[in-house]
Amino acid sequence: MTVVQPSFEQRKQLQRRPDEKPVMFQTWQKLLFLHWRFDPAEIQKLLPPGLTVDTYQDSAWVGVVPFYMRSIRPVWSPVVPYVSNFLELNVRTYAYDENGLPGVWFLSLDANRWLAARFGITFFRLPYFWGKLTATEDSANWIKYSCRRYNDSKKQTHYFRYRGTGAASAAVEGTLDFFLVERYILFTELKMGQLASGQVHHTPYQIQTAELSEYSEEILGLHPLELPGRKPDHAVYSEGVEVEVFGLNHV
Repeated sequence: MTVVQPSFEQRKQLQRRPDEKPVMFQTWQKLLFLHWRFDPAEIQKLLPPGLTVDTYQDSAWVGVVPFYMRSIRPVWSPVVPYVSNFLELNVRTYAYDENGLPGVWFLSLDANRWLAARFGITFFRLPYFWGKLTATEDSANWIKYSCRRYNDSKKQTHYFRYRGTGAASAAVEGTLDFFLVERYILFTELKMGQLASGQVHHTPYQIQTAELSEYSEEILGLHPLELPGRKPDHAVYSEGVEVEVFGLNHV
């Protein structure tokens, strides 16, 4: 069966809130989106059966996204300060399923809270890793962000220094900005190779140009991917969004 790549009209429909109850509330803050172009055939090898690499201008895209997770809680629980607030860094690419549903396929998610990593593995079957992540901000709004995965045999620390610059606005439908950041579906693989999808809802990101003074592409090599050897092909920043998370559904 040939599956047609989803249109931007189909993608935009996913911005609507599902008519169901969420299972979690989250706040995502101070997000840096860095993306590099890749050969679609190379990225297709990283996807499970049932997913097709999603492309823009004939390229696959891999993103590195460091950000702050805040006020994370199930719908039935209040915020617990230590557990509910942590740092996370995602490496992700984009795919669509056999129904033409576009979403995110996570190559890895690093978090500096062991419990958060275990929760993501247990309940969402996502490839979380526990690590040492730190973030500081200075008076000029520069964010210094670092990540070292504890089980990395090379003991690499990945550094990012960034801030948003210029006016913030929502991504325009049909643009690369929209294709990369306006994603509301995640895919995961359950036991026995069964694919599942989960949906999130938030207002569209208000994005700015990301100013970078330091970044690490070496984290891509953990997946494994050939290092691009160049600056990111796309870089934007967002102050963040309030998020509702919905339960998983079998694909």
